[in-house]
Amino acid sequence: MMIDIREQATLLALTEASRRPWYEVATLVEDAGSAIAVMEGSAVLDGESEQEFVRELSRATTPELIDRWMNIIHKTLGNLPGTSLITVLNSEYPGNLERIYNRPPFLFVRGQLLKEDERSIAVVGSRRASPDGCKRARELAQALAERGVTVVSGMATGIDTAAHTGALDSGGRTVAVMGTGIDLIYPAENKQLAERIVENGALVSQFWPGAPPRSSNFPLRNVVTSGIAVGTVVIEANATSGAKMQARLALEHGKRLLLMDDLVTHEEWAKRYATRKGATVVESVDDIASVLEAESAVPTALQLF
Repeated sequence: MMIDIREQATLLALTEASRRPWYEVATLVEDAGSAIAVMEGSAVLDGESEQEFVRELSRATTPELIDRWMNIIHKTLGNLPGTSLITVLNSEYPGNLERIYNRPPFLFVRGQLLKEDERSIAVVGSRRASPDGCKRARELAQALAERGVTVVSGMATGIDTAAHTGALDSGGRTVAVMGTGIDLIYPAENKQLAERIVENGALVSQFWPGAPPRSSNFPLRNVVTSGIAVGTVVIEANATSGAKMQARLALEHGKRLLLMDDLVTHEEWAKRYATRKGATVVESVDDIASVLEAESAVPTALQLF
């Protein structure tokens, strides 16, 4: 389904105008089938709560705001070759992400998301990872990529960088979920890595172009990193790491949570999480394959191995 740029700009304008969480905008626009219909106040929905939300957004969204977003979209896509904008109304919106309740209403994508990227595992962990943790992340990502699995991570230093690099070095695909706007690479030392990812995967951002790396962005980034994959592997992370948050999100999303054995041995939070439904302790990529092969809750179309 092709979505014209005014429809996209209207969705971004609605998102900016909303005082409610962005995922509520995503749900409303999906239910209405059109951002323009919401903006015009002509969307007819069953629930009074949604109709009130339509009225709120219709009052708050102006033609000038939509025109501004039209210009931003044109400028962003023009200045960054290979960049596209995907909304919840696009058929290209990632299927795994679409299934979670707190999905973002739009994604800027640099590179290309493929249907085969639904065969994906998020590999995450600490920015301040040990050399052994980085080695393990790199080797695990290599092994996953060799099996045709897309490796998802957050392009941070430490485990994320090792995971992306491992997938690319084995000739596989990787997706980096950014905590900044699509036009800002963070950390700066990963600019070369980002260019490699564009050639063999995609950079993905749910934030406005130009958005800096605010601390509030990274929990939202973790939502997408979990949602866009079938499951999450946590390599190495302490109790304050964002990877622990993603472990929780994976279980909330009904995804598989895979905790490396060394992590469970050394971290109390991981020991507790290992007992939860949907969590499994693993030692190798073969263990991950066995878990996912046996997981009857995963739809046939998403079987990884």
